[in-house]
This record gives sequence, C-alpha cells and structure tokens, in this order.
Amino acid sequence: MAHRATFLVLGATGGTGKHFVIQALQDGHKVRALVRTPDKLPSEVRDNKDLQILQGSITDDTLDTDGLVAGVDYRLDARGRERTTTRQDQHGIREEADPLHAATQRQLPWLLWAIRYTVARGYGGQHEDNEVVHEYLTTEAKDIEWSVHLAGIGSDGPSKGTLERSETQFSIGTHKDCAAYNYRTVMDPSAVHTCQFSHYARK
Repeated sequence: MAHRATFLVLGATGGTGKHFVIQALQDGHKVRALVRTPDKLPSEVRDNKDLQILQGSITDDTLDTDGLVAGVDYRLDARGRERTTTRQDQHGIREEADPLHAATQRQLPWLLWAIRYTVARGYGGQHEDNEVVHEYLTTEAKDIEWSVHLAGIGSDGPSKGTLERSETQFSIGTHKDCAAYNYRTVMDPSAVHTCQFSHYARK
C-alpha cells in the first residue's frame, strides 16, 4: 500500500457505508466513523484498532467539526440516499466558519454534505436542490477536490459485478458494489470534479 489514508465516513452503519468501512480497514487504512448508534457498525470491525468511532450526528450543534476533520485525507457521505465523496486539497484542512450541517445556507460548508441524489421520483430523477448544489460545486468549489456518485441502489445482496463511471449509462447496484465504486473513485485523480452515474461493466 503506497499511502495509508484516513477516511471520515458519515453513514457508516448504513448499507453502503458499512461495506466502505470494511473495505478500507481490510486494505490497511484508518477510518473515523461518526455514528448515532455504534452497535450498528459491522461486528467484524468494531474492535479494529484502525477504526475510530465517534458517537453523534453531523446535525449536532455541539459537534467539534474542526476535530472531526483533523488529519483526514478523504471523506465519504453515505447517509441514506446521499453518495458524496470529497478529498482535501494539498494545503490541508480548509478553514470554514459555518457548521457542516448548514447546507441550506448560501455559503455551503466545504465538506459539501448536501449533495443529494434521490430515487423517490424514479431512478433517473433528481430534486431541484441538486441543481443548486451542483452549480455551487462547479462554480465556487474549484479549490477543493470533490466527486459525486449519482447512485441507484436496489438491494444489500451479493456483488453483481464492477460498477464503472458513466455520463449516461445507469445501473441499479447493490450496496456492496456502490461502496467499492466509491472506494475506488475517491482515490482516483481522474474522478475529481465529476458528477457521474455508474453502470455495470460488460463481461
């Protein structure tokens, strides 16, 4: 392993997040997980020395956001229908006065937790707030590295194959496959500043 990274994961007890945590730890990386209920973390990783568990929520007013991101290389937001990955810039943690959960404010927080892709209107549909966030990313967030996975998830079953990035093609993936996709792309320089679908590679 060329670099032992530290990942901050939101949604680490969810379908995609738990698979991401397992894979990162298996590969020798460190993971910092902010979770409401630590007991919901996968049993096989709870006692891993490289897993730092912080109990709480990103919406907590008392959350020490500076401490949360200190020493972090990559961040994944896998809460619910959200699939966001961001990477800090070469200068380290960027200072931001706004709390991380203040996504509705005009100046969005630098971790960009507000990226939302929803399947509520069909697997190809997006809410209007996506357009606002995407516009912010492409016009005002060029000083940080980010990528957005427009994911469609159908089950928490076994892997169906390898998901690949795509501007137009779209597949309904499993949580495990979406986690593997996010794990690859967050460390892929060519994925920086992209907002893409994913589809299964043809065999």
